[in-house]
Amino acid sequence: MGMFLPPIWAVLTVLTALSIASGSNICTSRGVGTCKECLSIHPSCTWCSQKNMASNSSSVSRCNQKSILLESGCKPQFIESPVSSIVVEEDRPVSDHAHGSAGDITQIQPQRIRLTLRPDDSKRFKVTVRQVADYPVDLYYLMDLSYSMADDLSNLRSLGSELAKAMGSTTSNLRMGFGAFVDKTLSPYMYMFPAEAISNPCLRGFKTPTTCSPQFGYKNILSLTEQVDRFTEEVKKQQVSRNRDLPEGGFDAIMQTVVCKDKIGWRPDASHLLVFTTDAASHTALDGKIAGIVQPNDGKCYTDNNNIYDKTTILDYPSIGMLTDKLTENNINLIFAVTEDVIPLYLNYSKLIPGTTVGKLFKDSKNVIELILDAYANIRSKAELEVLGVPDELDLSFNATCLNGQVVPGVKSCSGLKIGDTVSFTVEATLRGCPKEKSHTFIIKPLGFKDTLQVTVDFACNCSCQDSAQPASPACHNGNGTLECGVCLCDPGRLGPHCECSEVDYKPTDTDSCEHTPGAAVCNGRGDCVCGQCNCHSKDFGKIWGKYCECDDFSCIHSKGQLCSGHGDCVCGFCQCHPGWSGESCNCSTRTDTCMASIELLCSGRGECLCGVCACTLPGAYGATCEKCPTCPDSCTLKKDCVECKHYKRGPLFEKNNCNTAICRDEIILVDELAFREKSSVNCSYKDEDDCIHHFQYYEDISGKSFLYLVKEPECPKGPDILVVVASVIGSIFLLGLAALLVWKLLVTIHDRREFAKFEEERAKAKWEAANNPLYKGATTTFTNVTYRGNS
Repeated sequence: MGMFLPPIWAVLTVLTALSIASGSNICTSRGVGTCKECLSIHPSCTWCSQKNMASNSSSVSRCNQKSILLESGCKPQFIESPVSSIVVEEDRPVSDHAHGSAGDITQIQPQRIRLTLRPDDSKRFKVTVRQVADYPVDLYYLMDLSYSMADDLSNLRSLGSELAKAMGSTTSNLRMGFGAFVDKTLSPYMYMFPAEAISNPCLRGFKTPTTCSPQFGYKNILSLTEQVDRFTEEVKKQQVSRNRDLPEGGFDAIMQTVVCKDKIGWRPDASHLLVFTTDAASHTALDGKIAGIVQPNDGKCYTDNNNIYDKTTILDYPSIGMLTDKLTENNINLIFAVTEDVIPLYLNYSKLIPGTTVGKLFKDSKNVIELILDAYANIRSKAELEVLGVPDELDLSFNATCLNGQVVPGVKSCSGLKIGDTVSFTVEATLRGCPKEKSHTFIIKPLGFKDTLQVTVDFACNCSCQDSAQPASPACHNGNGTLECGVCLCDPGRLGPHCECSEVDYKPTDTDSCEHTPGAAVCNGRGDCVCGQCNCHSKDFGKIWGKYCECDDFSCIHSKGQLCSGHGDCVCGFCQCHPGWSGESCNCSTRTDTCMASIELLCSGRGECLCGVCACTLPGAYGATCEKCPTCPDSCTLKKDCVECKHYKRGPLFEKNNCNTAICRDEIILVDELAFREKSSVNCSYKDEDDCIHHFQYYEDISGKSFLYLVKEPECPKGPDILVVVASVIGSIFLLGLAALLVWKLLVTIHDRREFAKFEEERAKAKWEAANNPLYKGATTTFTNVTYRGNS
């Protein structure tokens, strides 16, 4: 068995950090024998391909740090050290407005870059996205024409011109088209008996004769045209049909509308809107078996020259996955305009189909214009990157820089945008392994955009000296090996630095070179020392390799009963995790989208995303994304700061220049008074520092778009009127004086009356006559004569 084995993959980053921290040389920590194996250890490792290194370098490994190799006498031209790099090949600036031809409009920057990556190395680049104003729009209205949609068709006949006018306010370059569907034209989807029901399915089951058009699968009634008046004309000509079972063949119609680009007239340089209206569920893949249809849908266009889908009875319905691929491939934004009964179903579909929105359609479709405008605004308010064709060995991570420079880690989307807003994304590309191909190109694009960023990655896994390898080289003992990058790669059965030893003839006498440290077990007890080199044993449950048979692919940590948790490869006793996983046993997911709350904040801003799961740090917070928190501020408290910041330009968020935080992505709409909209709407009030009371309503629709309805005029206390105050004081004094006088007069009157009454009472009690008044005294006066002596 030969010494030179398949390449050894790079060790985990944790091992690298420990090696560097401890001062050891990670490049010499592994017994590698080829230049390619050396490059795979760590980005800092280099290889010396010089045939005869200097005498002072006999103990120096060819796989080493560059500085050590230079000091050892290896000449610079023989050092193999590929360097990761990035080159921007096309970098046109993003457009401000959709002027000129549509092909000149640019909504993503740069457009082409080339990366050179070594294993375990990474490079970062920035992607800028802007949705330009007045961008061309193609709107195709795909309608369910089953019998239950009769009133919807009637209303659409009168709303056609209004729809065109309303969409015309968003773009000056509009094209509109119209298509319809019912279901597959065979039993059990279609009425086949009596024979008259085939041409008029409404004859069956109706007491009053009713006329319907024959059932059809899908037909393109009006291709996309700038003559929007024709939309109304064609809709007026249509008549409802009728199918037998409840679900419809809508997914057949969506597929044909998407893939028949020439028939429909989708422009390559336009925003594509496909409005799908129905009041029922749709058949999906494998439903065709009940009618004997077993041929899978192949995702190709089968709309004939009469604009009729002619494979409706031959091909099965398409799957959700196939629809997703075709919608993405053709940059079409699907709008599900469905009635309330089936909204939960189509909301689940929208989670599986990126770029899809759902709106609640009234029973008679009267709100279809508002619904389409809201859905289009919702689409244009979000920029989300999608990646197409990235190889498994390449790991991509994203950080979004949204409005006001707010960085959201682990996210590749921004919401709450207005036309003309610019956002950017930082993308880090890390090579986790070496693919078989030397280069690969993948695409990064905003969801629903035609603009793309083309990324070409050159995998720097091989050394240039490999191209000049010399088979049967004389330097390898009579041509018993290939001289590659300065070393001999021996033929089977030959060993030794120069392939001078034969396994058959060799008898071991010296095993010192097979001992990792003096006194250690020969080849770590897992191999035989042959020709001074370890020939590792074979094991049924794994592979052993290395200079001293120190490595294997089976002794890594097991988690959940699987080696490296089933999310990594065991390399020399260490788990090398697959993209999207980390940790010593690869049991920790690096995904962050699982932690993203509905308000587009990781863990609702109340925790940390650890291994793809939210760990709530705010006291009282709980739930899968920490969205529940009884002790946390309610929505009214949170939205109050948003109102203060975005509308009144004040408050804590305004001071931090953070009015466009993810929590405040809502559009503020001024109203005269609050009105009831949905059960989910919340009425809020708060008092500001001027004692003014502000009233607003928070409402989130089924598509996740939220609004704040703010009453224009707050209720503020009015200031005092000086004249009124003075007049009030004077009047009060006068009234108080008058009241005092009245009270005094009342008291005196009461007192006099009481005294008079008492007098009258005493007089009434008198028992004497008027002539014998006991109070009367006569007028007689007696005087004594002081000179009179009398008779004495």
